[in-house]
Amino acid sequence: MIELRTPTQIEQMKPAGRFVADVLTALREHAAVGVNLLELDELAHKMIKDRGAESCYIDYHPTFGAMPFGKVLCTSVNDGVLHGLPFDYKLQDGDLLSVDFAASVDGWVADSALSVVVGTPRQEDLDLIETTTRALAAGIDAARVGNKIGDISHAIASVAREKGLKINTQFGGHGVGRTMHGDPHIANDGRPGRGFKLQPGLVIAIEPWFLHTTDEIFTDPDGWTLRSADGSRGAHMEHTIAVTEDGPLILTARD
Repeated sequence: MIELRTPTQIEQMKPAGRFVADVLTALREHAAVGVNLLELDELAHKMIKDRGAESCYIDYHPTFGAMPFGKVLCTSVNDGVLHGLPFDYKLQDGDLLSVDFAASVDGWVADSALSVVVGTPRQEDLDLIETTTRALAAGIDAARVGNKIGDISHAIASVAREKGLKINTQFGGHGVGRTMHGDPHIANDGRPGRGFKLQPGLVIAIEPWFLHTTDEIFTDPDGWTLRSADGSRGAHMEHTIAVTEDGPLILTARD
């Protein structure tokens, strides 16, 4: 069921968006060569506790997960692109790190993700992050009253195709509200003019993710981390936004 939020409810969602943005900013600044993924998870856990927020991940157990997630962050490294389960791993020079984080504040959820290169970057990784960032911006720009879900999907895919990237549609954007995942599903490819007509009050997470040379993924033996089928690296960007009469409002905008 697709739910629409009132202007008052969207105002009530802003603290959650601000908190999620602040956590991701802190994680981006803390990520460095030699930092353990478990340290990043501990930092986010502390920020959740200090804020009086609630994790959306720690008890999360959908059908595609082998067990409850057990951590508060997704940390996907290099050929891991989504749902990365933090483990005892120290970041190495040149690693491509994607961090996904969702939390509930005062009963409202926000969800966001970013990708960064730790240490010395490879140009192809920077290019992939830049393309994914532009795809996110294009998807957000298409999230306007009167457009349809397919317009968002098409805008995302158009940026990816400009760079010759293949697109996986198994996992993508989704509704956000009292829970982390709701309707509608927003694939990262689609036909313009198709699907649910966007209305004021729709709150969604838009999240393009791409791999260098494939659109095929498999689940790591940890039961959660999704990796590229050919070992190529991936990037993932996400924002929670509200559709309003004045245009898309990014609730998880970072400074």
